[in-house]
Amino acid sequence: MSKVLAGRYELLERIGEGGMSVVYKAKDKLLNRFVAIKILKPEFIGDHKFIDSFRRESQAAASMSHPNIVNIYDVGKEGNIHYIVMELIEGRALSDVIKEQGPMPYPRVISISKQIAAALSFAHKNHIIHRDVKPHNIMMTPNGTAKITDFGIAKAVNAATIVDATDGIIGSVHYFSPEQARGGYVDEKSDIYSLGIVMYEMLTGNVPFDGDNPVNIALMHINGEMTPPSELVSGIPPALEHIVMKCTDKYPVNRYASADELIEALNNLEFIGSVVGNSVLMGQEQRPVRPSGPIAETDYNDGTEEGLERPKKKKKKSGSKKPLIIVASIVAALVVAFGICYALGMFGGKDTEAPDFTGLTVKEAEQLAEENDLKIKEGDPIVNEDVEPGIIVSQDPVAGTTVKTKTAITVFVSAGPGDGEVPDVLGQDEETARDLIEGAGFECKVTSQASEKTEGTIISQDPSGGSKAEKGSTVNLVASDGSLSRATMPYLKGKTIGEAQSLLESAGLKLGSVDYVYSDSYAEGEVMWQQYDAESKLDKNTSVNLQVSKGPKPTQPPTQATTEETEETDPTEIEEED
Repeated sequence: MSKVLAGRYELLERIGEGGMSVVYKAKDKLLNRFVAIKILKPEFIGDHKFIDSFRRESQAAASMSHPNIVNIYDVGKEGNIHYIVMELIEGRALSDVIKEQGPMPYPRVISISKQIAAALSFAHKNHIIHRDVKPHNIMMTPNGTAKITDFGIAKAVNAATIVDATDGIIGSVHYFSPEQARGGYVDEKSDIYSLGIVMYEMLTGNVPFDGDNPVNIALMHINGEMTPPSELVSGIPPALEHIVMKCTDKYPVNRYASADELIEALNNLEFIGSVVGNSVLMGQEQRPVRPSGPIAETDYNDGTEEGLERPKKKKKKSGSKKPLIIVASIVAALVVAFGICYALGMFGGKDTEAPDFTGLTVKEAEQLAEENDLKIKEGDPIVNEDVEPGIIVSQDPVAGTTVKTKTAITVFVSAGPGDGEVPDVLGQDEETARDLIEGAGFECKVTSQASEKTEGTIISQDPSGGSKAEKGSTVNLVASDGSLSRATMPYLKGKTIGEAQSLLESAGLKLGSVDYVYSDSYAEGEVMWQQYDAESKLDKNTSVNLQVSKGPKPTQPPTQATTEETEETDPTEIEEED
């Protein structure tokens, strides 16, 4: 009997397996459609951090709907089975297509690359970074549509994957960016780098870096020089090779600023090819094509049905016009090509060196650019803890690069240290809290407030723990002064034991041991001594010992000897002598 998940997904057959999951073809009995279900392998179900990431990021990806993204319909759990319900794609992985067809024709590479870039653009605008763009995660439908899968899903550990110090997956080693290899900050440009590697593999049939183990390959991404695709496969347009090399530049700032910018470059390349022909696009001389058809035939038409015959008397006229038509065609093509190239900036002003704009403000950079007959374009702000906000951190092209005058230099301005997560220090002592706050890159200000908490304990903070705040900003802490955690000793002398106990409890103290002693100063039952002086500050729930009066000490009774003596000398009993 086949397995049914969530009472609706009937598993039919196993259709694939990856490093972290097994994929089944299934039927959604509720909606009566076929779907693909990815089930997490058993070895990962005990990793709660992995599971949380799997579920959370899959749900984020499920919110995206794009023709070049595999739709995610549902994310769920049944018992120990964690699963994702996805669109079933009738097709093959791009990795299989590359393996079978080897180097692919560059027009098809451009088409597939534009589709992948469109999917990435949509994801990036929804604040989702794929982090593992590779041919294995790209499905090709029979009609040539490319669809990316595994958006934002935690990646599995295998021989072609590298993890960071906390066992977090950071990508597949053949395709990830230098910053991923370093365990650094990953953003949209990391996906663009990975797409550039995929383009390279489609054009050449091989990845640019390979080796015996993942660490060696990662180091190649960081330090290795990439062999240009045209040195491996002939017939690749130089402009397309330039796009691939720009995507895979080791410095993110030198790559395309966005997937949309990459799409624009690919569109321009296609447009030039469609207008001036592939041979011009390839950098080869375009052979003129001799014109034929109605234009030439009309000159020889004598009005008969066989007007296509060429009478000898017209031959001279024909010979004089055909070269003109050929020349006109060539000139027209060259004019159009020149116009397009000029519009795209392929021709322009004089050569000059790009100045160094780093360390300047945008206004200062604009002034320097104007002096050098250049322009300034602002790129996305860059988080940088070492450079104050508003100062240029980097530029594209870099200083010293030969550029044409009128060129726009893209500058990237520091956004300062950026936001950080405020530590939660409630309940910590003041010294520990201060260390945690300052260690996270924030300033710390502490004030005191009456509280029942122990003196120095942090009782409130603003911003709250776990929230985001700009690094360098001040976190305000309030520490208990301990005043409400201390009790004031009441005056108990002269009180009855019942009254004393009541006063102690009202003050937050407890009655300790009670000794009863004689006293001529205090009536019986009155408190005559207390362990702590009145108005003393004591910790709450402190026990207080008391002495209570038993009243005056009683008078001592007469002794027996005194009584006998009195009886012997009683004058009434003395006899008179004669």
